[in-house]
Amino acid sequence: MALIRCLEEARLYGEMYRTIQEVVRNVYVSVSPGILSELVKALGRAKMVSKALSVFYQAKGRKCKPNSSTYNSVITMLVQEGQHERVHEVYSEMCNEGDCYPDTVTYSAVISSYDKLGRNDSAIRLFDEMRENGLEPTEKIYTTLLGVYFKVGEVEKALDLFEEMKRAGCLPSVYTYTELVKGLGKAGRVEEAYGLYKNMVRDGLSPDVVFLNNLMNVLGKVGRVEELTNVFNEMGRWRCTPTVVSYNTVIKSLFESKAPVAEVSSWFDKMKAEGVSPSEFTYSILIDGYCKTNRVEKALLLLEEMDERGFPPCPAAYCSLINALGKAKRYEAANELFKELKENYGNVSSRVYAVMIKHFGKCGKLSEAVDLFNEMKNQGSGPDVYAYNALMSGMVKAGMINEAHSLLRKMEENGCSADVNSHNIILNGFARTGVPKRAIEMFEAMKRSGVVKPDGVTYNTLLGCFAHAGMFEEAARMMGEMKDKGFVYDAITYSSILDAVGNVDHVQDVQSS
Repeated sequence: MALIRCLEEARLYGEMYRTIQEVVRNVYVSVSPGILSELVKALGRAKMVSKALSVFYQAKGRKCKPNSSTYNSVITMLVQEGQHERVHEVYSEMCNEGDCYPDTVTYSAVISSYDKLGRNDSAIRLFDEMRENGLEPTEKIYTTLLGVYFKVGEVEKALDLFEEMKRAGCLPSVYTYTELVKGLGKAGRVEEAYGLYKNMVRDGLSPDVVFLNNLMNVLGKVGRVEELTNVFNEMGRWRCTPTVVSYNTVIKSLFESKAPVAEVSSWFDKMKAEGVSPSEFTYSILIDGYCKTNRVEKALLLLEEMDERGFPPCPAAYCSLINALGKAKRYEAANELFKELKENYGNVSSRVYAVMIKHFGKCGKLSEAVDLFNEMKNQGSGPDVYAYNALMSGMVKAGMINEAHSLLRKMEENGCSADVNSHNIILNGFARTGVPKRAIEMFEAMKRSGVVKPDGVTYNTLLGCFAHAGMFEEAARMMGEMKDKGFVYDAITYSSILDAVGNVDHVQDVQSS
């Protein structure tokens, strides 16, 4: 064992493994459970997992009976290497030994593995079994179970477990509070999540950067930007250095709260001045934010900066820019960027295709839109609902209502579920023909289906259709139904009704004169 430790320290892992094999195969050398545990740990530290398992089973086959500690060494190694399915196998084998019982180390590792595998019921069941066996959960086990309860939506059970943990004298760690903040934030209980920060400090625990980043993320998602920036500014108090995640959270929240662009840009400048390197996600947030605030040129400069810094092409950033250029009717520039993305990235996401198809349809280049749609099918990813909607919208704009309706049916035949926007696009097409019969039929079919329910756009589209057709009684009835359903009339609908009434008055005036 002294030789094996020396070889490990010298990182001569090949020699170390050969020496371990000699130990295991030598019939004159007895291998105790404790020695076998050390051999497994050494190979695990060297990332030689398959060899560690081979040694474990060789020794076991030569009448070395592993104990709980030996099994724990194997299970812990597998957890550390992310081989969670194997953890379950080894744990089952351990339980089948008959006289080898799991302890808190075993339960902690296996519960953690079940959590990683998404086997939430198994994790909870194992936790209950552990307590039935008279074992006291550790802080790590309690924390893992808190996360499991939050994942399955059992918020009250998670909070009860937290109280049980404190009553049992098991002190929560920063990691425990982080899980609570994440879980409460996901459940929309932001005030309680923010209160945990104060409780944690009151109990003498100093938050770390991971906890503060998660708290800022929770606050940012509900637009509490002032409190978010306060937390950021308190990082120095806790000797926490803001990370790229910290800055990304602030920048994203500022954009979402419609803060002045100059303020957002100042945070980006501050980030770089503090020596924190922007990530691909930082650029993606900024490009998307600048695009949404009509700063397309600034977004294009950031895309160039990304390239200069050696970041790979970012599909999300390209998608934002292509969409912004299309909205600005700079269709050629959008198409050039789309081609650049395909050249640099290879397979392009269906969302980017959908954006380009939509803009080709808007500018009357329907044949190019169809070509892109077919290209999507040929590359194997298959059009999604957004791509179908984009092409149908272009067809309706070009007056190809029947073709668009056929595409809707084909879409559903191909296993792509239509959404309410899909139906609204076709409904709008029928309404634009001036013959409301097909629009009414589609509207009634939507109500009967129970899958795709009419929304405010659906009602407003049909209301405008009735107004233009002079069907004012039907329009009045539809307005009443809209009110009952809680939908509001939009400006376009009011305009349609007023135009229609004006046209009727004009016709009547002409006839009377």
